Amino acid sequence: MTVRDITSHLIPPRPLRLLSVLAATSLLAVPPLAVVAEEVVVYSARNESLIKPLFDAYTAETGVNIRYTTDNEAALLARLLAEGESSPADMLITVDAGNLWHAAEEGVLAAVDSETLQRNIPPHLRDPERQWFGLSVRARTIIHAPERTAAGELDAYEDLAAPGWRGRLCLRTSKKVYNQSLVATMIARHGEARSEEVVRGWVANLAAPPFANDTQAIQAVAAGQCDAAIVNSYYYGRLLRDDPDFGLAVRWPNQGREGVHVNISGAGITRHADNRAAAVALLEWLSEAPAQELFAGLNLEYPANPQVMPHPVVAEWGEFEQDSLNVATAGALQAAAVRLMDRAGYR
Repeated sequence: MTVRDITSHLIPPRPLRLLSVLAATSLLAVPPLAVVAEEVVVYSARNESLIKPLFDAYTAETGVNIRYTTDNEAALLARLLAEGESSPADMLITVDAGNLWHAAEEGVLAAVDSETLQRNIPPHLRDPERQWFGLSVRARTIIHAPERTAAGELDAYEDLAAPGWRGRLCLRTSKKVYNQSLVATMIARHGEARSEEVVRGWVANLAAPPFANDTQAIQAVAAGQCDAAIVNSYYYGRLLRDDPDFGLAVRWPNQGREGVHVNISGAGITRHADNRAAAVALLEWLSEAPAQELFAGLNLEYPANPQVMPHPVVAEWGEFEQDSLNVATAGALQAAAVRLMDRAGYR
């Protein structure tokens, strides 16, 4: 993706609000007005269509200008490392806890002490060292054709490795970080030997070579090429939004056990942020209900803030238990997961 710098227009505060502030305060109240004029610079690995509405809403509410650059996570991290102390970036937004973990390990993020973030984002969806925080939840679940699957066949990810699934499973490529994180979490839960046994079973049960993306895997299930696929739930939500009669079903695996594997999109404040206070205020706002509802509606992900309801399309799939293992595990064990998948022949 070509790097694009897009600056939203600064929306001045409403005159009535300004008069209200002046009437209620002395001249010492000038600093809050200065904050309104600040700019926050964001490096984002999320597509422009998924972040611009949020930034526009924040600018409209606060008057804070947001200038942002979009690119893939590897390019943005390389840029932060190359720029060092001279980086203009105040915040990094990216998808997958593994990428956030890696950014923290590379030393480009700084810890944030915020009661708001601690209150809004559950412990397993944020960095134990407070360097990044989840903003939306991505549940990696099982999409299946109900008329071709029997009760008890889909109770767990591990079930899809059973011989009865031979020639019936579809998967996305192992090169995608979402699958690497899923396997990393399995390693943490079950150890490498058991996890490799499961992944080898998946490979043996493939109905077709791994697909380039989750949408293709779901469409293969709908076409009868396979009976089930492991995907991020929002990909199915997008298809349902376009076609409510798409005809497949969501199965929440590993309930009553460790729970559904979840990942996040999230953000952290950069180590050399020039506008740290303004960036923290933006990050806190992104964890509050108005922004969380936008996250849920724009891409049909789950809000990271458990007090916010998901989009109605998503809510119809019912509630589920999340794996409470901290998502940072996906980063810590990512390299081991990649090696395991390679040994198992998962391409």
